[in-house]
Amino acid sequence: MSIVNVRDIVENKKQTLKRKIVELRDEGIIPKLAVILANDNDASRIYVGRKRKLCHEMGIDEVEYVFDEKCTTEELLYTIEKLNNDNDIDGILVQLPMFSNIDEQKVLDAVAPEKDVDGFSSINVGRLYKGSKDIVPCTPKGIVTILKELEPDLAGKNAVVVGRSQIVGKPMAALLLAEDMTVTICHSKTKDLVSHTKMADVLVVATGIPHLIKKDMVKENAIVIDVGMTKVKDKLVGDVDTENVKDIAKYVTPVPGGVGLTTVFSLMENVVNLAIARRKK
Repeated sequence: MSIVNVRDIVENKKQTLKRKIVELRDEGIIPKLAVILANDNDASRIYVGRKRKLCHEMGIDEVEYVFDEKCTTEELLYTIEKLNNDNDIDGILVQLPMFSNIDEQKVLDAVAPEKDVDGFSSINVGRLYKGSKDIVPCTPKGIVTILKELEPDLAGKNAVVVGRSQIVGKPMAALLLAEDMTVTICHSKTKDLVSHTKMADVLVVATGIPHLIKKDMVKENAIVIDVGMTKVKDKLVGDVDTENVKDIAKYVTPVPGGVGLTTVFSLMENVVNLAIARRKK
């Protein structure tokens, strides 16, 4: 078994993307991301900080719109309309979650599909389920990046996704189906979870329940992708009991230092791809 070195995977891919960005900038194309933050969630602010830092490192311009708890859905819609019409903006990211008084889906759907860098608008979600890979949500996209480094041929293998969120679980299942895998989605109402997870050649866990997945729930030589991250006694832990699961799995991604790294990198890829696609029209 091996703990996956996600950092090396990302670093190798960053070099290729950096070269592409340099070429674009030489052509006068400067990829630019707009981030909308309308929550007081500490984790969200940390994520936005990481995205800001990586944008700067990669050569992507970035601008942030930060709102306090007094903001309204209408204010956010007005801002998004301006960004949709701004030709300098290639991607718009709405950081989730948002303040409880905000109509999240209405805000997400207001983002122009060609600038929807996270792929969360209803139009882009529909396109994903029809098989389009033009705009793919960043976390599932990053997970596929990891999987293809570990196992280039995924076709025909059994995949189990634990969690059915709109951000990870559902789009993850769609992407694995696109890789010709046989996919099962499990969730809080699933009966006999172990019977499903034990069948998985690839097990993706995104529940936010610390150490939900134990050693006896994992198939021998499976690839286990841990998406969860929860603070327990000042320590970040995942959904997988890694210390014990590593004795039976072929690969396990770490927490922290795992999927989160590919999520932020995938965002950079999406911004660049949107910049290129918009200028081809």
